[in-house]
Amino acid sequence: MSQKKDPSAAAVLALLDLLAGEGPANRFDAVVEEARRQGVTGADLRMVERTRRLALGIQARLERRQQWSAALATLVDTAADLASPHTVEDTLKIITRRARLLLGADVSWVTLPAAEEEGFRLHSLDGHVTMLNSRLRLPKGAGLASAVLAHRAPLWTSDYLTDDSFRHAGDLDQWISAEGLHAVLAVPLSRAATAGTLHVADRSVRHFSADEIALVNMLAEVGGVALDRAVYLDETVAEMSVLRERVLRAEAAQDVARGLAGAQGALLDLVLGGCDPQLLVEECRLRLGAPVLLCGPHGTAIAASGTLSGRTGEEFTRAAEDTGTLLDPSPALLDDGIWSVPVLAGSHHLGALYVQAGPTLSGDTAELLRYAARAAAVLLSLQEGGGTVVEGQLRDELLGDLLISVPRPRDVLERRARRLGIGLDQPHVVVVARTEEDQQAHAVTRASSCARRMNGLQTTHQGDIVLLLPGTDPGAAARTVHDELSSLPGDAPTVSGSGPVADPGAVLHGYREAARCLDAMTALGATGTSASTHEMGFVGLLLAEQVDAERFIQSTIGAVLDYDEQRLTELVRTLDAYFDTGGSPTYAAEKLHVHPNTVARRLERIGDLIGSDWQRPERALEIQLALRLSRIRRVLRERGEPAGDAAADQDA
Repeated sequence: MSQKKDPSAAAVLALLDLLAGEGPANRFDAVVEEARRQGVTGADLRMVERTRRLALGIQARLERRQQWSAALATLVDTAADLASPHTVEDTLKIITRRARLLLGADVSWVTLPAAEEEGFRLHSLDGHVTMLNSRLRLPKGAGLASAVLAHRAPLWTSDYLTDDSFRHAGDLDQWISAEGLHAVLAVPLSRAATAGTLHVADRSVRHFSADEIALVNMLAEVGGVALDRAVYLDETVAEMSVLRERVLRAEAAQDVARGLAGAQGALLDLVLGGCDPQLLVEECRLRLGAPVLLCGPHGTAIAASGTLSGRTGEEFTRAAEDTGTLLDPSPALLDDGIWSVPVLAGSHHLGALYVQAGPTLSGDTAELLRYAARAAAVLLSLQEGGGTVVEGQLRDELLGDLLISVPRPRDVLERRARRLGIGLDQPHVVVVARTEEDQQAHAVTRASSCARRMNGLQTTHQGDIVLLLPGTDPGAAARTVHDELSSLPGDAPTVSGSGPVADPGAVLHGYREAARCLDAMTALGATGTSASTHEMGFVGLLLAEQVDAERFIQSTIGAVLDYDEQRLTELVRTLDAYFDTGGSPTYAAEKLHVHPNTVARRLERIGDLIGSDWQRPERALEIQLALRLSRIRRVLRERGEPAGDAAADQDA
C-alpha cells in the first residue's frame, strides 16, 4: 500500500533543488505559491516560506562572493598591468579605465594638483562625452576631491548637484551637468606621494555599496603606488635625457678641444721651427678656412694668404682704430665679415691678424684666431731679437721695485736701470694716470709704448698707471701722457705729475705726491684733465711732502718782488694795502698816504708783471698767501734764522 506524499516536504526539496541549481529568484516564489495551492497551511507553510528566505539569502551571498571574487581578479589583473613600466599618463589611463569597469560606472577620472597654481585639474577622463573638461580647473577647497583629501577617506554622493554637504565649484558643476552625472564616488590615492583622488560616477542616482567603495579604495591604493613609480620613472627618463645631452655636448666640446690643441701645437711647431711669417699665415688659412692677413703695428702687410675684400692693411688698421678694437684682445668684427685680433707680446702691440671669416664667429674659430695671434706674436718677437717681451717685463718690474715701501739697495736698482739704458741719477718726473676700468688694458698698452718711446718706465700700481719719465717738467710730461691716452675710445683719463726726482729712493715720494694730486683733482671735479703739483698753486703746496715755499712765492709774485728790488718801488706794499682794504684802490691810497691815481698806476703795473687776471678770486687767494709767506720769510731773515727754518715753520 503506497504512502501519500507530503506537499510541504516536496516544496522544501524543490527550493533546495533551485538553490543548488542557482535558479532565478522568481522560481523560488513560484514554489511557495504552488505549496499554497496544494493546501499547505499553518506551520508547514511558514516552514516553506522560511526555507525560501534562507535559500534566497544563501543565493545572494553566493552571488556576492562570486562578484567579489571577480572584482578581486580584476584588481589582480590591474595590479599586474600596473606592475609593468608606464608613463604617468598611461598609468592614469589604466587606473581610470579599470575603476569604471570595476563598478560598471559611466565615467571615471583622476584629480591632481595643478602644476603652477592652487587647486586641482582633471586628468585621464574615461567615458566622458563632452569637451568642457579640456581646461577644467577645480579650485582649492571645492568639490569632493578637497573633502576627500581633507579627511583622507572615501566620500560619495548619490546625486552630486543636489548635495549641499560639500562646497561646489561652478565650472565643475557645469561639466557634471553637461555629462548628465548624478552619483559620484571619490577615494584618495592614499599610497601616492602626490595628493590626488580617483573618481567614478554614474549618470543615474545610485547608492554605492560598502563592497564597491572598498574595491575602488583598494584600486586607488594600488594605483597610487604605480603612479609614484611612474612619476619617478618619468623624472628618471627626463634626467637621463638631460645627462645624455650633456654627455653629447661634452664629447663635442672635447672633440673641439682636441682640434684646437692640435692646431695650437701645429702653429707653435712652425714658429719654434724657425718658419717665416708667410708659412705661418698659410697654415692659419688652412686651419681657419678663410683668407688671412698679418700686419705690423701701423698696418704694413707682413704676410697674406688669400684676398680680403681687396683692401690694404693700412685701411684695416684705420678701421680697427676708428672702432676702438685695435688693442682689444678678443676678435672684433670690422665689416664685410672681416675679423681682427691684435698681435700682442705682453703689453706691446706688434700688429694685427685679419681674417675674412664671415658675419658670425663660432667659439672654436674665435679661440683658434687667438691661438694664431699668439703664435704670430711669438714669431715676430723672435724675429726682433726675442728681447721685446723680456725687456718690457724688466721695465715693469724695475718701476714696481722703486714703488715699494721697503726699497731694494740703491746700487742694485741703479745697476738694473743701467742695463735698460736708464740713469736713475738723472732728473725724472713721476706721472700717474687713472682711467675707466674698461679702458685699463688699452691704456696700459698705450702708456707702455709711450714710456718705451721716451726711454722711461711704466707699470700699474694700486689700480693706477704709473710712469717714470726723464725730464724736469712734470706738467709737460703729464700733458704728453694725457694726450697719448686721450686718443683711446671712451672718457679722457685724469693725469697728474710730480717731481723732478734724481734718486731711486725719491721715486716713491714722487709717486705719493702725484697720487695725492690726482685725488685732489678728482675731488675738485677736474677729472679728464692733466696737471702737476706745481701747476695747482697753493693746493700743490699742500699736497707736496716737502713744502717748497720759496718756489711757490717766486712762481706767484716773484716778478713783483724782483721789480721792487730792482727799481726800489713799493708794488708789494701796494698789494698788501689793496687786499687789506678789501680790494679798494681809494682806501688803499689813504692807507699808503698817496693819491688814488698812484695806486691805480701801480695796480696796472702789477697786472703787466703777473698777468691781467690776478684779481680773479682763485689768483687773488694765491697772491695773498704768497704775500704772507714772503712777509714771514723776510721777518725770519731779519732775525738771522736760516732759510731752512722758514720752510720748516711754514710746513708746520
